[in-house]
Amino acid sequence: MKLPVLASAAVLATSLFTQSILAAEITWKMPAAISEGSFFYNNFMQRFADNVEVMTNGKLEIKPFGAGVVVPAFKVYEAVQDGIVEAGHSTPSYLVNQDPTNAIFASFPGGMSGEATLHWIYNGGGEKMLQDFRREKMGLHSIVVGIGTSEILAHSNKPIRTTADLKGLKYRTSGAWAAVVKDVYGAIPTVVPGGEIYTLLQRKGVDAIEWSTPGANLSEGFHEVAPYIILPGVHQPSFLWEVVVKEETWSALPKLLQQQINAAAKLTTYESFAKFGHSDIAAMIEYKKSKAEIIQLDKSVVKELRTAGRDWAMKQAAERTENGDPRMQKILDSYLTYQRNWAANTGYLVRDSQ
Repeated sequence: MKLPVLASAAVLATSLFTQSILAAEITWKMPAAISEGSFFYNNFMQRFADNVEVMTNGKLEIKPFGAGVVVPAFKVYEAVQDGIVEAGHSTPSYLVNQDPTNAIFASFPGGMSGEATLHWIYNGGGEKMLQDFRREKMGLHSIVVGIGTSEILAHSNKPIRTTADLKGLKYRTSGAWAAVVKDVYGAIPTVVPGGEIYTLLQRKGVDAIEWSTPGANLSEGFHEVAPYIILPGVHQPSFLWEVVVKEETWSALPKLLQQQINAAAKLTTYESFAKFGHSDIAAMIEYKKSKAEIIQLDKSVVKELRTAGRDWAMKQAAERTENGDPRMQKILDSYLTYQRNWAANTGYLVRDSQ
């Protein structure tokens, strides 16, 4: 059956239009600093990729890769800067050694809870400060895609009850806590990717490890190979993960697409935050049933650690200001002011602790 001329033209036009849409699609390869299939990977990486697909109606496709598949876990930022990949997913915690300003966004002992951090990032100017910092220091655009609840201080082969127990402790950790625990308390920090922690702990290559929240850690099985669980997560009261792309890559995107990506990122942050909290409660129930002993640090010890963390941050900011770079001090002032206001004015909130 022969199609009428007008019908044939319509089919051809539809075909050409469809091809133009397909040609306009964008694909980002996005490696992570975490292993494929892990709690973090599914809760942040895969969730963000899925949300972007929905929000952009498939115009932007994100192909996530676990740590080590495309680039090593700790080389994600560099891979984006070097143009090896279009995007990367990691945490500022892994950049603290390069610039301690990253610790403010990654969190540090004495820092804000996840609840307060969420508000500071999205309503208190934190996200804008992070984006300005990434652009000016690294030529990257930052998209926040995850803020977490408090972590577990340690799964440990040795009991930790006082700060004296930290001296000489071989401890897998990273970020600001690694500096504090080493410089102030004489511990021996080391950092390895998340996928290597279980084996390191099981073989007693370290005395203790910290990785993430109760829910995330439960899925890794750390409590099955270490006899002690140390709480609370004073070292990491919250944390932040981000997706980074080159600034020119971001600027070249249509405004609508940028807005859709931002909406997908914020949705990911809120969804994952709720997932963390829900999983954490379930995990704590399981930990209490396990053979691991839960050690709750005395409030005086927690206070000492928080003070040490804040002192470290303020010292780092002051030193950078003296050397002509006042940015860390400016960001820290915003952060600590928000924290003080949050602490002083949230008495109206009903808390569920007994």
